[in-house]
Amino acid sequence: MPSDPSVDRESRGPATPDDGWRIRRTGADLDRLGETESVFALGNGWVGWRGNLDEGVPCGMPGSYLNGFHEQRELTYPEDGYAFPQRSDTVVSAQNAALIRLWVGPGGGPREPLDVRTGTLHEHERVLDLRAGVVHRRTDWTSPGGHRIRITSTRLVSLPRRPVAAVRYVVEAVDAPVDVRVCSDLLANERVPENSDDPRAASVIHDPLTAETGRAGGLDGVLVHRTERSAQRVAVAVAHGLAAPAGFTTDTDRAPDRFRLAVAGRLCPGQRLELTKFAAHECATVDGTPPDELADLVADEADAARAEGFAGLLAAQRAALDAAWATADVTLDGDPELQQAVRFSVFHLLQAGRADADRTIPAKGLTGNGYDGHVLWDTEGYVLPVLTYLAPEVARAALRWRHAHLPEARERAAELRLTGATFPWRTLGGRECSGYWPAGTAGLHVNADIADAVLRYVDATGDQEFLASPGVDLLVETARLWHGYGHRDEDGTFHLTGVTGPDEYAALIDDNLFTNLLARRNLRGAADAVERHPEAADRLGVAPAEVAGWRAAADAMFVPYDGKRGVHQQAAGFTEQPEWDFADTAEDDYPLLLHFPYLELYRHQVVKQADLVLAMLRCPGEFTAEEKARNFAYYEARTVRDSSLSAPVQAVLAAEVGHLDLAYDLFAEAALHDLADLGDKTADGLHLAALAGAWLVVAQGFGGLRDDRGVLSFDPRLPRRLRRVVFSLRWHGQRLRVTLTPDGVRYELPDTTPDATVELWHRGERVAVTGAAPVTRPLPAVPDPGPEPPSPPGRRPARR
Repeated sequence: MPSDPSVDRESRGPATPDDGWRIRRTGADLDRLGETESVFALGNGWVGWRGNLDEGVPCGMPGSYLNGFHEQRELTYPEDGYAFPQRSDTVVSAQNAALIRLWVGPGGGPREPLDVRTGTLHEHERVLDLRAGVVHRRTDWTSPGGHRIRITSTRLVSLPRRPVAAVRYVVEAVDAPVDVRVCSDLLANERVPENSDDPRAASVIHDPLTAETGRAGGLDGVLVHRTERSAQRVAVAVAHGLAAPAGFTTDTDRAPDRFRLAVAGRLCPGQRLELTKFAAHECATVDGTPPDELADLVADEADAARAEGFAGLLAAQRAALDAAWATADVTLDGDPELQQAVRFSVFHLLQAGRADADRTIPAKGLTGNGYDGHVLWDTEGYVLPVLTYLAPEVARAALRWRHAHLPEARERAAELRLTGATFPWRTLGGRECSGYWPAGTAGLHVNADIADAVLRYVDATGDQEFLASPGVDLLVETARLWHGYGHRDEDGTFHLTGVTGPDEYAALIDDNLFTNLLARRNLRGAADAVERHPEAADRLGVAPAEVAGWRAAADAMFVPYDGKRGVHQQAAGFTEQPEWDFADTAEDDYPLLLHFPYLELYRHQVVKQADLVLAMLRCPGEFTAEEKARNFAYYEARTVRDSSLSAPVQAVLAAEVGHLDLAYDLFAEAALHDLADLGDKTADGLHLAALAGAWLVVAQGFGGLRDDRGVLSFDPRLPRRLRRVVFSLRWHGQRLRVTLTPDGVRYELPDTTPDATVELWHRGERVAVTGAAPVTRPLPAVPDPGPEPPSPPGRRPARR
């Protein structure tokens, strides 16, 4: 591809004072389209547009998603078995309204399509603006036939207006008159490329949408389609604004799977063609809103967005993000790359969910089709702990989504011959979609993760109204699961056997420590909740004897410990298993799940993702400082981090026990996981748990934030690379800002009245922070745990 040499400079370009708020890609990045499309994805928790080029080509993977919109596919097994799921949900694209195609050429002659892989690319830059919530694009291109044009565009998915996304597309002639044809498309059933044999990749359903109705009028159009198996109906409308020189013509055409507005004419140097597209999206069940009514709904929404105008949408988008960033922003003085990465991480968390609908957040958000778009335990385990502090109303909505699918969880428990409710390991529509039951159905800890997220949300917000209804329902039914699933041995100790914990390289194990401790918290939390809300206990038929049984089971819960080695066991007998032969494991053998049978992985001491270490983070009061240090060192040597969930957890505990340099390097790995595509899987969508993990390392690792017992506490430490760390969180309606410098830590309430108070603990000292003045305390001394523990050969994170 001929190009101006200036385009081929380093893709991120020279540093500028604003780089902490902008992600930049240029022509040098065209060989990693899929990654860029995920990084530049925009969403609002309901609508998600992947960051594809406006023209749709070249493309790594197209994607226009609606939260919860999916199709189903049959699951087949070489040998079927009782209670194996028979269908799986798979995310599919709605009609794509982001497409705007351009052809250029001489008057009366053949036109050539804009394709940055052809002709001469003088300039090509795309920028994700984290403060404005938009993607800007600028391209200067000469076609193979010698016609030069300049394109600029701005794209947004509206945070305030749930159904709405919009793009403004501007074409200019540069040095000579040129004939142009611009086509704004609304397209269904785009071709999605087949993925590799990687089990983490999505299944592809070709032509999942069946046309029902559509319309075209003026500059506007609507398409309504349905899915067959999941019985969902989806409608997208587009309304256009056009500013063009005299002589331009327009025409529209509609087919079952496409609406097109075409604009054609001649541009002279100094003239602009400006096309603005406003799109509205909605879906419903087939037995819900009829097709024509749904078409009217989206058409009205698109027209209302046009009436507000693109400038109005931009202003509202910036206002919404200004309000969100007031709490969510993180300052890291001393490392510009990680400053940018953390803001990027938080931005994608902020646009992943909504407060005004009972919707949850899939593992990839609405940025790609990885994991089939499924919701996993990542949401309650990593994402909601962050949103509970930054946007608690979004966490509440996600938990309400779990509550809405409690009937399916009860049915699944009954199918499995279990008590209470069993939430699915992977799902979109509420039913279990994991066909590999040792790492799916057996991953019962997802139920305790949901309960843990409920308890943390209520502790952080004081939302007793939520606890009294959906919260207590979730706590009770999951507590019933554990009480019925566990058994007592002859000594009266309570055991949970045949489960799979967070570490997916160890399946069907007994007494996974993480699962046992989270189940204990679940049982006690449910008992406390029904005693606080006796009317809920009556509604759910909870008798005092049942509550007493929960408390007794929690008190008798087995905690596996290896006295000979002086460490807790990830599961009963784990430390007695054979060690993994790391010396004969090549660098190309990672991730291990793609190169070794599970039979080998399951029987060795090799850890995919921090499991026991995560237990020490979630339940810190269950371990002494000395136990944490010994446990961390033991499991650091056996954890290969074949999962993006691992690095942030290891970073937090490394910081707590005193290995600050290792913590900082792990922090960088978590924060840069998608921006640097460290796992080579960003093209399938962003890893929201890793993005959430970046914030957790700042707050829990460097800030020392803990709240597992409903008490807000801090034990901060400042990495030597950083001069200052600032983060905020919401606690019972107040915004608490925490600032770390070498001189100490400052706690303040910047937005409230002088008499407002937040009580917290600083390194064991009780502190009352009021709105009248900040409170400062010295940084505690960092523990000296001795030499840094070894990682598996070749698996230590890169040193900063």
